[in-house]
Amino acid sequence: MNWLELSIQVERELVEPVSELLSRYGYNGGVALDEPFVTDDETMAYRKDVARPVVLRTYLLNDPRAEAQRQRIAEGLWALGMIRPLGELQVRAVADEDWANAWKQHYTVLRVGKRSVIVPSWLEHDPRPDDIVLRLDPGMAFGTGTHPTTQLCIELLEQHLRPGACVLDLGCGSGILAIAAAKLGAAQVLALDTDPIAISATRENVARNDVAPLVRAEVGSLGAGLRLGHWLGWQGQAQPLEAASGSFDLIVANIIARVLAALASDLAGALTPGGTLISSGIILEREAELREAFEVAGLRLLERRQDGEWVALVHERAAQGG
Repeated sequence: MNWLELSIQVERELVEPVSELLSRYGYNGGVALDEPFVTDDETMAYRKDVARPVVLRTYLLNDPRAEAQRQRIAEGLWALGMIRPLGELQVRAVADEDWANAWKQHYTVLRVGKRSVIVPSWLEHDPRPDDIVLRLDPGMAFGTGTHPTTQLCIELLEQHLRPGACVLDLGCGSGILAIAAAKLGAAQVLALDTDPIAISATRENVARNDVAPLVRAEVGSLGAGLRLGHWLGWQGQAQPLEAASGSFDLIVANIIARVLAALASDLAGALTPGGTLISSGIILEREAELREAFEVAGLRLLERRQDGEWVALVHERAAQGG
């Protein structure tokens, strides 16, 4: 396969809306944020230069639909540009064999939450004693932890995952959340995605992090997710999840609000009584309808967190007799 890389320079005030636009059409919703860095004169360490604009990138599969997708992105950028000036959309072809290298230059070591450190596999890192190091190579799956929705999930996993828990990572992407759950003390983790490329990347990252005995990655979905199919139109890939009813002490689902709402009853049913659901990928304007869908499914809201226009929610399934 060949790809189109779309990139644009934006002021920080427009990072969220432009990221949301790119994620609608980019492969697996992936958007990379290329931060400008400067050297601290005192410590000689690198730090973000928050006064300068950033570059956002996404990739399109270069198939017959690519031009229409590029045009929709361009139209959306034009509308956003009426609010605040944007850079020019840059488009270049990327060969399949150059895919991984095309991403590597845009990532650095990233601290998330209190203990988690995301380390791209091609970089070195000297961990602190309490660090939970997540070594990742997204390959073609996306998911290196730079997006606010992923970071919110990691923060909430640190807070809500109990040692020995049975965990489901639904829509696992590169496997970052499944790996985080394993390293935070889960007894077993099932990672599911309808994209076989994502499952391949997850399995490689699981091996890279030495958590293979704890994490199983499979092509599949949960309940209604089997009927939704893959957004690229692939059919016949997802398989039913065995023994889903009441199987998981914690589910983390970093998807999109529309899919989360469609799966509300399935997510509730897959939790053990008193189990916890962490959901993210929720744009602010879709939060109310999702919260209503979860309430109808019998889930009780425990916590809400927000980062810019993105929201993460923590719900609990009622305990038996509660």
